[in-house]
Amino acid sequence: MELPRRHHDLLVAVASFGLGLLVYRLDLDLVVGGRDGTTPTGVRVAVLAVACAGQVFRRSAPVAALVVVSAATLVDLYLDLSMPVVVVCVDVLFVAALHGPRRLHRVLVGAVAALTVGIAAVVAVLGDWRLSFYAGLQVFSLLVVPVWWATNVRRHREGAEQMARIVELDRRAAVAAERTRMARDLHDVVAGHLAAIAIQSEAVLSLRDGDPGTSRAVLRAVRENSVRALAEMRMMIDVLRADDPVDEPVAVRLVDVGRLVESARAGGLDVALREADVTGLPTAVDVAAYRIVQEALTNAVKHASGAWASVALERQVRRLVVVVRNEWRGASGDGSGTGLVGMAERAHAVGGRCSAGREGGEWVVRAELPL
Repeated sequence: MELPRRHHDLLVAVASFGLGLLVYRLDLDLVVGGRDGTTPTGVRVAVLAVACAGQVFRRSAPVAALVVVSAATLVDLYLDLSMPVVVVCVDVLFVAALHGPRRLHRVLVGAVAALTVGIAAVVAVLGDWRLSFYAGLQVFSLLVVPVWWATNVRRHREGAEQMARIVELDRRAAVAAERTRMARDLHDVVAGHLAAIAIQSEAVLSLRDGDPGTSRAVLRAVRENSVRALAEMRMMIDVLRADDPVDEPVAVRLVDVGRLVESARAGGLDVALREADVTGLPTAVDVAAYRIVQEALTNAVKHASGAWASVALERQVRRLVVVVRNEWRGASGDGSGTGLVGMAERAHAVGGRCSAGREGGEWVVRAELPL
């Protein structure tokens, strides 16, 4: 179980104070200078207690902690610098540089660098240059090293956080793309088959004295659309449940375009089909072309029922061209524009293009899919 930040800092301060008392007891405390016996141990313990009190706020209030610990360190330096206070000072300096605000971190970097150079320069001016070297090395080890170390850890942490944000954005983008693909596939099944079923059922219901052959043909088309819709929906569900799903259900192929034409005819559309050799197409292109034809014929049945239409497939050397035309009756698309957008997305997904619009008295859907 991880301790709260405040409790953790309090525990560190208590441990530092306890270890400091042990060091004072064993006379292992001096870092510089020599003991002259004039400073009572109680004074040193009091200075250590002040430093440890500042250590309690090293993460919750790093500026206040630095002020308190720095004051205690200066007093201890005047009394001959001791190891327990140095340890507390290094710890607070490291934590403040690591967890403090960005502005405080920049101030600390500049301050310790200036202090190190300044102390070395003062010692060089007042004494021997060799002594200044050792003084600068000692200040470097006590002040620069913890800030330098904290800076490196901080950079790695910020880099990891930035990478985590990028990964999260990629994950959200992938989820959005998958949701879009699922919505497009569901639209193809619902708008394609179920819309055809609704139109064909309405056609049967509108027949009063129609011949039984026509009724049976329409009902066969309704049944076929229902069966195929169930099969495609079941395959989509299996893909979603799979541990390693494929990119696209493969229940549809362009070689079955004749079924789409027959379904459109059962819905009251006079459709002419000009086929080409569409065997051996890449799976993605095959499915995309089938869905584009399905959507185009569905829109034609919904908005131009009883009109003429044509489906032309042309396989060229490097591309497959799909053209669906129908008589213009003053409306196009599926009302919301979802179908038109879906056709364009499917073509774009395989590196092709798809356009839909009015050309004279015709509504034309044209797709060019690379092979």
